[in-house]
Amino acid sequence: MKQKIWFITGISSGLGKSLTEAVLEKGDFVIGTFRQAAQVEAFNRSFAGKALGVLLDITDNEQVINTFLMIQQEFGQIDVLVNNAGFGFAGAIEEADNQEIRAVFEANFFGAWQVTKAALPMMRNQKSGYIFQISSHGGFKAFPGFGIYNAAKFALEGMSEALAAEIAPLGIKLTIVEPGPFRTQFAGASFAEAKVQIADYQATAGVFRARIKGVDGKQEGNPDKAAQAMIDLVNTENPPLRLPLGKIALASLEAKLASVQADLENYRSVAERAVY
Repeated sequence: MKQKIWFITGISSGLGKSLTEAVLEKGDFVIGTFRQAAQVEAFNRSFAGKALGVLLDITDNEQVINTFLMIQQEFGQIDVLVNNAGFGFAGAIEEADNQEIRAVFEANFFGAWQVTKAALPMMRNQKSGYIFQISSHGGFKAFPGFGIYNAAKFALEGMSEALAAEIAPLGIKLTIVEPGPFRTQFAGASFAEAKVQIADYQATAGVFRARIKGVDGKQEGNPDKAAQAMIDLVNTENPPLRLPLGKIALASLEAKLASVQADLENYRSVAERAVY
């Protein structure tokens, strides 16, 4: 089988690192992004000829464009794109300030959008490709204390759902990956909090903050198993639009669907009267 070229953002730790290791073990080639030059140098020494580490801030559109120009010139193709880079954020809606909110959206939505947009011309030219958008069970169901992150991931999912329909006739597939809690740096070094804390939200957002800190390193999800699940999908004829990962993710999605279904049934007559 022909060697595939993967472009994976945020491979220094967590799911990105596990996925990179699994893809290389499979024999495919990885172009992976880091935020620190020393990490790039160490990675390229270790995997010369098998992978390429690049320095990239996905929130810098000029850097993104230049990176994909290099890929076009050096490799001419990308078979699998994985938008993995991002970070978590806890805080009540009222607690978050403009700067904090924009940073969350830049990393979790706009960065992924810029990378996707830059990769699509190659995939359209190939008439093939696979895009993994790493979202969260929090990209489908919102939680008190997690609303800003939820909003960014909801945006990613809305964009990706439309994109999947746009690119399907072009031979390009897309799956939104929705992990629950996994043993990565998400609840540790990759997690930020609102600087302001309002006492009235301690019973909601405050509880969420404490819970996140308490589960760091103890989460149910195994990133190595998540990576393998993604690799298994790449050659699937009809992959899912959404892939929840973990028992908690399944419970979150089921709870949201049940809530929506209940609203539909309880207020169907109201909806039906609001016409003409």
